[in-house]
Amino acid sequence: MDLPALMKKYADQIGGQYTEYDPAYSIIIVPVSGGRFQTVVGHVLKNDLYSRQIVSVRSKICPVKPGIDYKMLLEQTAFFNYGRFVIKENYLQVEATASLTGISEETLKEMVQEVANLADQFEMKLTGADIY
Repeated sequence: MDLPALMKKYADQIGGQYTEYDPAYSIIIVPVSGGRFQTVVGHVLKNDLYSRQIVSVRSKICPVKPGIDYKMLLEQTAFFNYGRFVIKENYLQVEATASLTGISEETLKEMVQEVANLADQFEMKLTGADIY
């Protein structure tokens, strides 16, 4: 699968903005509800545990800080199709991952859209602002 080509194609379909960071990273500015936008980063990496290539799509929510109800966030993940909350680079983020082998174009599009929607929703809930 050519992740950059697929991410560019999806950005064009949804009226988003695509940026190729490098051959392994792609960035889409995804339109979400309320006239807002959410930045989603797609990345292909090797999963050492299973020795296979995986695709990861993620979006920042907010910096990690005291007072965030992490138990509530963990409980919310039970309602997600693809996403999960992660902490990377000292930011709370929504991430979805899948094996690169056999993933369909439609599934990847759904992952990107879910990550964007969830990150936007929880960004507004936790910060009250549209930051990322």
